[in-house]
Amino acid sequence: MDKYMDFVTIPPDVWQLIFTWCNLLILFLLVRHFLFKPVQKIIKQREDEVGEMYDKAEAAQKHAEALEAEYTVKLADAKNEASRIMQTATKNAQTRGDEIVREAEEKAAAAMTKAEARIEQERKNALSQIQGQVADMAVSIAQKVIEKELTPAEHDRLVAGVIDSEVEE
Repeated sequence: MDKYMDFVTIPPDVWQLIFTWCNLLILFLLVRHFLFKPVQKIIKQREDEVGEMYDKAEAAQKHAEALEAEYTVKLADAKNEASRIMQTATKNAQTRGDEIVREAEEKAAAAMTKAEARIEQERKNALSQIQGQVADMAVSIAQKVIEKELTPAEHDRLVAGVIDSEVEE
């Protein structure tokens, strides 16, 4: 039995070594369970957050590029629209200016026509007045000639007298 006792009696250094190894294994399992897994979980969460941030930044950049392209298109459209409006306004102003000139020319032509008609009427009135005066003078001269026989000198004197009397009236 001694032999068996030798086996059962292990020197204290070995027991201490086995106890130390068991403690180390238990400590490793505890650290792994309570420290490594939560730390790895936090690291994984951080990696996911950073990945999300990169994805959001990339999406924001794409959105900004799309907005820039849209802005460029809208700016070009606005410039074209402004140019079209300016052309339309210029054309409308030119058309209105032409209308104003045409209306002025028509009014001037109408005024000229009225003035010419008035001048013609005044000329006709003056001619009829002169004809009336000449007829009156002729009648006056005829009355005086009939009353007496005139010599050429008297005739000239009578005509001059009639003209003078008509002019004074």
